[in-house]
Amino acid sequence: MEGPRNIDPGESPPPSTHRLSGREALKLHATLLGGLALCALAFWFELGRALGGNNLSWAYVFEWPLLGGFAIYMWWKFLHPNAPPRPSRHPERPAIAPEYEGMLAAWTEHQRELATRQGTPTPDVRDAKDA
Repeated sequence: MEGPRNIDPGESPPPSTHRLSGREALKLHATLLGGLALCALAFWFELGRALGGNNLSWAYVFEWPLLGGFAIYMWWKFLHPNAPPRPSRHPERPAIAPEYEGMLAAWTEHQRELATRQGTPTPDVRDAKDA
């Protein structure tokens, strides 16, 4: 039988795929349903007031559905606490386009030459290879 694995202080623990279930999930579902019912009632109440001439109530007419949407988002996050983040639609771009690497190297070298001629310390510029 294998004992607990020691984790280095700089290392994060392995992600857990634990999904909320049982009584905790039931409580969470009941809380969501109660919250959504409250949002729906408040929306209906504020809509009636807004249509009756209370202009301030129009802000609440739009606020309560947004609050209900936020409740659904938080419900999902609590139900799936360690869900992996969705991958980005856009792949990561390189720091510099390959066709401009030569220009960056030339500019870096030019900055070093200027600093040498003026007798000042070399400015902190990235090397073309690091970009």
